[in-house]
Amino acid sequence: MGESQQRTLFSDDEIPTQESKPKPLGAPRVKSADRSQLELRTFDLDSTLPEGHTARLVWDFVLGFDMSALYNKIRATEGCVGRAAIDPIILMSLWMYATIDGVGSARALARLCDAHDAYRWICGGVSVNYHTLADFRVNHGEFLDSQLTASVAALMAEGLVELNRVAQDGVRIRASAGAASFRRKQTLEECLKEAEEQIEALKREVNEDPAGTENRRRAARERAARERMERVVKAMKHVREVEEKKKTEEKKKKARASTTDPEVRVMKMADGGFRPAFNGQFAADTETMVVLGVDLDNSGSDQGKMSPMVEQLQERYGKAPSEYLVDGGFANRGDIEKVSGPEMGSTVYAPVQEPKNKNRDRFQPMASDTESVAEWRKRMGTEVAKKIYKDRAATAECVNAQARNRGLQQFNVRGMEKAKTVLLWFALAHNLMRTVALRLEFAKVAI
Repeated sequence: MGESQQRTLFSDDEIPTQESKPKPLGAPRVKSADRSQLELRTFDLDSTLPEGHTARLVWDFVLGFDMSALYNKIRATEGCVGRAAIDPIILMSLWMYATIDGVGSARALARLCDAHDAYRWICGGVSVNYHTLADFRVNHGEFLDSQLTASVAALMAEGLVELNRVAQDGVRIRASAGAASFRRKQTLEECLKEAEEQIEALKREVNEDPAGTENRRRAARERAARERMERVVKAMKHVREVEEKKKTEEKKKKARASTTDPEVRVMKMADGGFRPAFNGQFAADTETMVVLGVDLDNSGSDQGKMSPMVEQLQERYGKAPSEYLVDGGFANRGDIEKVSGPEMGSTVYAPVQEPKNKNRDRFQPMASDTESVAEWRKRMGTEVAKKIYKDRAATAECVNAQARNRGLQQFNVRGMEKAKTVLLWFALAHNLMRTVALRLEFAKVAI
């Protein structure tokens, strides 16, 4: 090849020589993420969850409920106008699964219904908003209570729960009210006067300008002021109740009530601090840890709460437990006598307090003891009773701990009625998981 031909094929700079080196390679070629592109995917909700998923278990559990009481409240019926209501089974399942999942906020639950596969599966394409979820959670306390009875009765019919030995314990739950919301009687009277004046002023504004554009806002402010006035009136009522329990005039003057939630009381919590709270009660079967009864009040003590719970169990299931285990805070003579009496016939296991006289044997009956109390003292001194009593902590405190782990740290609702309804959600959610475990164990034994 001649010199002219070389210049035709290569430029002067590109004529290869023995001394030339290869050029470095360019940047690596990779497939980068492009999140702005649109995609169209085809899938069905049922394929998003595997078999045996907790959401499926919740749905099957709720399908076993008699929902007729909730369906009867729906005003939209076939052949009539009106928007179709959301199926109560969906709302029930959403809150059951949310409780197990530790979700206690209606707003958070509404967001999960759009973003989380398990909640979307439960919804099945039905859209829900947080108002509907919030109302449903607290408006059906009687229904939830009846389902607690029905679900436990079903386990009893299957032979999985026998109601032989039951343990009860209290759990103090922070209320939806701050310590600064507590006011004394004189301050409450001033708050009531201010609220009444505010309502009257808002009414005058509406009457003076009935066609104004601010009518809706004024009505909302009036409603808020009216609700505050109602809370203050309730707080004054509760202050009078607290005053009646105080022995001296000085203590009566210090009686206070919350303007946020008048039914709340300041209680000593597990960490030793004092906060506005409610006192919840769970009674559970020691063998299966199934919750049998639920109660809630605003008393900071467990004294006197044993016999009402046993009465509740007797009313729910037609009989009282054979043995009843409580801690020292429940050991009230009147309660022990009542629970051990012929009407209930339960054998009480509760620790006997140390006597002031160190020389006296606490397990020996006292002259003032009734027959039931004397038998309880002697019984608790035996090794058999001490062994049986160990089941109390293993059951009742475990149930409380599991409720705490699911988010039962603080109520985000106000009033004892709504707070008790939330407590029933936790009881049903706990029993659902226990039912699944018990039936699985029973199936293994049967095989």
